[in-house]
Amino acid sequence: MRVDSRATIASRLLAHYDRHARVLPWRVPPGANRADPYRVWLSEIMLQQTTVAAVRPYFEAFTTRWPDVVALAAADEADLMAAWAGLGYYARARNLLACARTVAGQHDGLFPDEEEGLRSLPGVGAYTAAAIAAIAFGRRAVVVDANVERVVARLFAIDTPLPAARPAIRDAADSITPDARAGDFAQAMMDLGATICTPRNPACGICPLREDCAAFRTADPAAYPVKAAKAAKPERLGHVWWIEHGGSVWLERRPPKGLLGGMRALPTSDWSASPNAAPPIAVDWRGLDQTVRHIFTHFALTLTIHRGTAARTALADRDGEWWPIATLDEAGLPTVFRKAADRVLEERSSCP
Repeated sequence: MRVDSRATIASRLLAHYDRHARVLPWRVPPGANRADPYRVWLSEIMLQQTTVAAVRPYFEAFTTRWPDVVALAAADEADLMAAWAGLGYYARARNLLACARTVAGQHDGLFPDEEEGLRSLPGVGAYTAAAIAAIAFGRRAVVVDANVERVVARLFAIDTPLPAARPAIRDAADSITPDARAGDFAQAMMDLGATICTPRNPACGICPLREDCAAFRTADPAAYPVKAAKAAKPERLGHVWWIEHGGSVWLERRPPKGLLGGMRALPTSDWSASPNAAPPIAVDWRGLDQTVRHIFTHFALTLTIHRGTAARTALADRDGEWWPIATLDEAGLPTVFRKAADRVLEERSSCP
């Protein structure tokens, strides 16, 4: 790409953003004063590997309940984890609370305004630090999320397969990032990738950067970025037990460390190729005909569901609580356990 072409990309893209910026609850309008760092940080953590449509109601609920970082720092961990339920990648929620408490306790409730200081916070990596620095503080920062990665790979026709291409993509993104309006430029690039330069069938006809795009000139822009073949996810199996007493079901708290750490859950076995099928207590168990299938980042899981009834004192030596079935939606179960609960509730409604 010509040097003079690189120099005009930002101005063309920002002009397009001024007219077509998405309206999102965590954004300020193009050209406005800098955004609230708390809202930028919260949205960026929520948006990691999650869609805007999924995040929007969670963001609005969080900012209503915890309107600033000091309020979030004072949140009860169980309440926060329950409020996060359904967003997935639960380590983000634990880091969210740790970061809020660090900002409130060590920084007087103020986020650092430079990338280096932001990266020192729990759960804030290179991308998130750059995004906060640019959007909230107007710092020139190279902000590369999945959408920006795709736009830049196409602009420069970078044909090295991912993830090996990422250093070249970042360098190319750096070469077109302006000194002024850094936050607007970052969000303009995100919008371009989300709405025009999409993974499949990019709308090149309305792209403000079409004339600069090397991939467009190849007649197959969707071929970029080049991706290495994905390995098949390992398959794991497990058992989950629905233990009922009266109108309540037994929920346990998962260990604070590890997958779904700190979340309320149905009792479950280990998840492996040959899981331990021993139930938590001896009752008359009945297996459901349906299983639950759930895809995690690194493996696929199939759970066999067992249903039984126990005395209220039968689980007194276990760490958990009897939760009213009528208010199970308020327990904040992770999606995999919510799926299992829904299977049981469907069976209960058809054959009590």
